[in-house]
Amino acid sequence: MFKLLICDVDGTLTDGSIIYDDKGNEIKKFCTRDGAGFFAANEVGIQTMILTGRECKATQRRMEDLKVDYVYQGVMDKVSFLKSFCKRHNLKKEDLGYIGDDLNDISAMKLCGFIGCPADSCEEVKLIANYISDIKGGSGAVRAIIEYYLKKEDLWNSTISKVYRLAGI
Repeated sequence: MFKLLICDVDGTLTDGSIIYDDKGNEIKKFCTRDGAGFFAANEVGIQTMILTGRECKATQRRMEDLKVDYVYQGVMDKVSFLKSFCKRHNLKKEDLGYIGDDLNDISAMKLCGFIGCPADSCEEVKLIANYISDIKGGSGAVRAIIEYYLKKEDLWNSTISKVYRLAGI
């Protein structure tokens, strides 16, 4: 099982749209279903990281709600950043999972042992993915990918039972 899940934002946790209000503030729409994936990952000891090239207060706010361990915005060179982070934290390829959707994620994805992507990812990402969700980015794809991975590890049902206090799952 990997130790750290890295997740892009635009096109992955959102549908990729960029919306500005009349004051120039960037607005993002997140799918609440993705929260279950983050909470489940946390429950089984997988740390989470947001790694995105854009900076947005809405992203910071949502990641606080999801209790994401590391939030890095405005990172233009994801590969150098990730290599440095892994060196500092003694993480290897097999310790990393990555969820992304577009060309700017590919090089960083190749540093990871598990790669997942939403249904509407670019073809180049789909070619290297271990799992392609049947759900589009911003509509619960991140949860679906985490669910797939934890089911493969036979952890999903017991984990969501603990997180959501569900009986009989």
